[in-house]
Amino acid sequence: MPKPYPREFRDDVVRVAWNREPRVTVEKIATDFGVHPMTLRKWLQRAAVDDGFKPGLSGTESAELREAR
Repeated sequence: MPKPYPREFRDDVVRVAWNREPRVTVEKIATDFGVHPMTLRKWLQRAAVDDGFKPGLSGTESAELREAR
C-alpha cells in the first residue's frame, strides 16, 4: 500500500483546485502536483463534506466511529 500524502500537502492541493481558473481542469492540477486525478477528486469530495458543503460523515466523525469499533 502506498504511503499516504501529508495532510498539509492534501490541503494545499485542494485549496489550489478550489481556487483554480475556469479553464484549468482538475486533471491538470493533479498532474502538476504529481497525484492521480481520481485521488484529487476524492480529496475534493472529502473536503466538501468536512467543510459542510455536502452531506456525509466528516473525517473526524468517521475516525471517531472507527475508534469506537
